Amino acid sequence: MKKLLTALKRCAALGAAALAIVSLQPLSTAHAADGRVIGGSRASQGEFPFMVRLSMGCGGALYTQQIVLTAAHCVGSTGPNTGITATAGVVDLQSTSGRVQVRSTYVYRAPGYNGTGKDWALIKLAAPVNLPTLKIATTTQYNSGTFTVAGWGAATEGGPQQRYMLKANVPFISDAQCRAYSGYSGLVASDEMCAGLPSGGVDTCQGDSGGPMFRRDANNAWIQVGIVSWGQGCARPNAPGVYSEVSTFASAIAAGAATL
Repeated sequence: MKKLLTALKRCAALGAAALAIVSLQPLSTAHAADGRVIGGSRASQGEFPFMVRLSMGCGGALYTQQIVLTAAHCVGSTGPNTGITATAGVVDLQSTSGRVQVRSTYVYRAPGYNGTGKDWALIKLAAPVNLPTLKIATTTQYNSGTFTVAGWGAATEGGPQQRYMLKANVPFISDAQCRAYSGYSGLVASDEMCAGLPSGGVDTCQGDSGGPMFRRDANNAWIQVGIVSWGQGCARPNAPGVYSEVSTFASAIAAGAATL
């Protein structure tokens, strides 16, 4: 909720959370809880099998086959929750071939989350999903370079969320450079990171909140380094996406998952 889109994305996410609640940034003029990948292309079936679409309008990734890692602003407080449906196994949300849909049983939101930083949460599913998981970064080794984002969020700022999963690549932006942009002085450098093109045109948007930002590791396997959190609008010049820095919370995420 730091960017304009942040507000929109997070508002959308919170509303969804209230109902059962990505941008690749959140819906907001900043990037709020929901969003779509702008400036991207359609993902191929099976290309990112760990991707999850949540019924409140957010994204997520399979941390384990029964736990989804998403954004805190997409969900309500920690506790039993059977109001969220997770859809996985397809890039086309209307396809029934290979589609898996599972209800939630419990939500674990980052301890101390208050809308600034610590934007991560876990959703336990009623049954395991037989699909590959996405490992998370446990050190800062991969917190630079070019990242991939994907989701079913809006293709234009303020636009509708999408039927097909889109993907795009965004480059790392240093904390100092990111904070220099208008609307980004509140960046929590200790647990947030920025990515995007100074010229804009490529970004996550409403409906993408909670989804993963990932890249290849030393073994050429996908590894998650960020979670779509917020931003100022979608794909605007000098307004990158802000992502929760997964490596900062790796231990806390593992501890939370162990309780589910």
